[in-house]
Amino acid sequence: MKPVAGSGWSVSAVRISLTMFAFQVDAYGLLPHSGAIQVAQVLPPFEMLLGLWLLSGIGLRFSSVCTSFLLAGFLFAIVWAYAHGLKIDCGCGNHEEVGPKKIIEDSLMLALAVGVAIEAFKLRASRIPQDSRSGVGSGPKRA
Repeated sequence: MKPVAGSGWSVSAVRISLTMFAFQVDAYGLLPHSGAIQVAQVLPPFEMLLGLWLLSGIGLRFSSVCTSFLLAGFLFAIVWAYAHGLKIDCGCGNHEEVGPKKIIEDSLMLALAVGVAIEAFKLRASRIPQDSRSGVGSGPKRA
């Protein structure tokens, strides 16, 4: 089997990117160094899969709640870093420093995710027939 052209470059680029991301996660100081490395390796693929899952609409209630919790965690980390006066890269991939702009941006994304979750639960509730929700008329009919 021949190696795919450029595959060595892409593997090394991913390793460098994950290493740089590990430095950014570690800069928050919320995790031990080994934990920051593990988070840096797991978080990017998890975010991609979660985004695809959310876009697919399959299990929208669960995927939107997972997205909301993940965004709440990001928002917490950014607010914590800003409150402690850290001048660090947010780790979002666009080389922005933590601060009011990122807090507002992440707050709006969290509000959107929570809105999607609420609407997903409302949609599910509207699909359940009224009689089965109240328990009236759900039993067998008697003659």
